[in-house]
Amino acid sequence: MKLILREDVENLGKGGDLVDVKPGYGRNFLLPRGLAVAANPKNLREIEHQKGVATAKAAKLKASAEAIAKRLSDTPVTLKRKVGEQDKLFGSVTALDVAEALAARGLQIDRRSIDLADPIKTVGDFEVGVKLHHDVVGKAKVKVVAEP
Repeated sequence: MKLILREDVENLGKGGDLVDVKPGYGRNFLLPRGLAVAANPKNLREIEHQKGVATAKAAKLKASAEAIAKRLSDTPVTLKRKVGEQDKLFGSVTALDVAEALAARGLQIDRRSIDLADPIKTVGDFEVGVKLHHDVVGKAKVKVVAEP
């Protein structure tokens, strides 16, 4: 029995895949739960159309993520913090601090997408990775300076 999967099914395939399953599995499990539809010409055309729309949407999202990555690299951020001996900060600079500084510059970035493995605890220039899309990682320039 040939079916088109509507959703990802473990050990079988991903949504939109054309699969060949035993008739009982398709009739008693996949079809009643709405996980698959019959592979007739109408459904095949509909799935192909949906795949085309999804790829166009994904390309648009990737293009906007690349534009944001370019703006990130062109927008340096300066953070002022109190400093102790040997240029060590009192406290640290976290992803939330970087996100707030970027928001002040007009870039709304979710703090969870900022890839800061450890908080910044010293004065200096840093490049912080920002995951904007699964294929696009931007670099934000962060400069931490001593507060007078």
